[in-house]
Amino acid sequence: MGTDVFIYLQFLRKVLLGMPGVTEKMCFNTPAFYVGGKLFARIKEDGENLVIGTLERDKWMRANPDTYYITDHYRNYDYMLINLEKVDPAELKELLITAWSNRATKKLIKEYEANAN
Repeated sequence: MGTDVFIYLQFLRKVLLGMPGVTEKMCFNTPAFYVGGKLFARIKEDGENLVIGTLERDKWMRANPDTYYITDHYRNYDYMLINLEKVDPAELKELLITAWSNRATKKLIKEYEANAN
């Protein structure tokens, strides 16, 4: 993995590790983030893309296909790929929080909302 992946990983950790129930462990030999044992984001093996759980990938891919896309492998799954070099940090943060909330329990979501206020 190149130097850039460590910068991306630092950003991901800053956003995610303070969120309720988030843990980091390896998945396919790359750093991955889980809530309640459920995967919601991981660095792809190439170190240049993020695999992220989303229920709105068509919306994101239509808006910016150079940044958000899938390969045939992800066609039947609720995941999309994000080109980390091209993604806007504010959009990435929004996507990460949404991916977390799609997997988190109601209790964890309430805890997050209480801490956000």
